[in-house]
Amino acid sequence: MIAPPSGAHIWLAAGNTDLRRGFTGLSALVQTVLEHDPFSGHVFVFRGRRGDLIKLLWWDGDGLCLFAKRLERGRFVWPRAENGTVALTRAQLSMLLEGIDWRRPVRTAAPQMAV
Repeated sequence: MIAPPSGAHIWLAAGNTDLRRGFTGLSALVQTVLEHDPFSGHVFVFRGRRGDLIKLLWWDGDGLCLFAKRLERGRFVWPRAENGTVALTRAQLSMLLEGIDWRRPVRTAAPQMAV
């Protein structure tokens, strides 16, 4: 994926979204329901009802970009809330796109005391 600028926030739209919407429909949803500016340079992430498809809407400075990903197996992990937004870090977005549970990642080793 093309990385957004370092100052961009990543907003996950809680609940399910009708992913038949395109640029206009999703940007209208960002303005009216999420109460954000779709042209702010932030990334907005939406999930469909079945949970195997997500779309990302992002203004790159020249135009709106719309990215979609469908998992062949499994579902994207989503918050239980039905409305509002959840802020994600870049690392959490990366895990989400890989189908990993971004809410509770498991570390491979516990930190040890450095001596």
